[in-house]
Amino acid sequence: MLKFLSMKSDVLIFRVGFIILLALMGFLLNPLRETQRLGVFDESTRRILSSLLGAIIAVAMVGFEMRVRRATIKTLLGAAIGSILGIIGAYLIGMLISSQETRAVPAEMKTFLTVTLAFFMAYIGLMVGAAKGEYLDLSILGGIFTDKQARRDYKILDTSVIIDGRIADVAETGFLGGTLIIPQFILRELQQVADSADSSKRQRGRRGLDMLQRLRNNSNLDIQIVETDYPAVKEVDLKLIELGQELDAVIVTNDFNLNKVSQLRGVSVLNINELANALKPVVLPGEAMRVFILKEGKEYNQGVAYLDDGTMVVVDNARRLIGKTADVAVTSVLQTTAGKMIFGRLWEEKEREETYETSNNIDESRSPSFRKATRELRQTTIIEEIE
Repeated sequence: MLKFLSMKSDVLIFRVGFIILLALMGFLLNPLRETQRLGVFDESTRRILSSLLGAIIAVAMVGFEMRVRRATIKTLLGAAIGSILGIIGAYLIGMLISSQETRAVPAEMKTFLTVTLAFFMAYIGLMVGAAKGEYLDLSILGGIFTDKQARRDYKILDTSVIIDGRIADVAETGFLGGTLIIPQFILRELQQVADSADSSKRQRGRRGLDMLQRLRNNSNLDIQIVETDYPAVKEVDLKLIELGQELDAVIVTNDFNLNKVSQLRGVSVLNINELANALKPVVLPGEAMRVFILKEGKEYNQGVAYLDDGTMVVVDNARRLIGKTADVAVTSVLQTTAGKMIFGRLWEEKEREETYETSNNIDESRSPSFRKATRELRQTTIIEEIE
């Protein structure tokens, strides 16, 4: 169970216990027993009324405590100083009123003026002191009162970032601190993906469960499972945003659309793709890699492969090699907020073209620079279609 929710439940228990305690004290002490205006009631009724009076006072105190705990240290100190000065001023003026003769000021009027003046001066001092409390310089107290709010560092993991797997590598390096929160509805969605009839989705879901287990096995991480759910909200993305607003947490995701919606709703987002965009790519143009051509690309005679982390590799002239493993020469690596894409061509074609360019001195109608510009234009078109 989440520590935050546990702390809230403990506070709620203390408040309810305080209200019950004051109600019980009112019932036992019966402060209304000698009240003449309640002469029509018997003693048992007066005990019940005293118990209700104690409960009402306790509820008022709890409401005041809930409001005060949100105030800053400077506001509380200003309010305390202002109210004390107001009470002192009311006391001095009350002494002046009490010193008057009874004929000039009746005794009832003296009592009324004294009590009213005490409440008035205390209220004015409290409000003015709280409003001007920000002008207090607490540094002269030697740091006894420091207004540093301990903000818990919560990070909510999305399904996409769990399946991606790079979050485990980032966490193991120590760059991901705080408490990692995994909502129960994310676990249900991950389980549904792992049980999907589609083999591709099933493999991604199982990969996500493996990554979760890897995160839980990391003793340096604080992993919390949250049971909080929002039955009125159907979409998982909106549930993540609601939970982020409730816990004042950061959402960790790879979903580009969730990134934008969260920012519009005022919830901070950590995008692993943006982190990868700030770092150097894994492969560089000119390097070789061995990939499995899985399917046909969007352009003519293209093949598409995927790395273990889900990175798409688009290979020119690789349609005939679908279902086979091929050596690919990387031509370019493009990193966007939606993910990383690698473009390449078959290694044998790269060697053949280099041999051809060095041995053939006859100008072609299509120069290498023209072919390079055409290839870059085709890559840009593919990215626009994917996004």
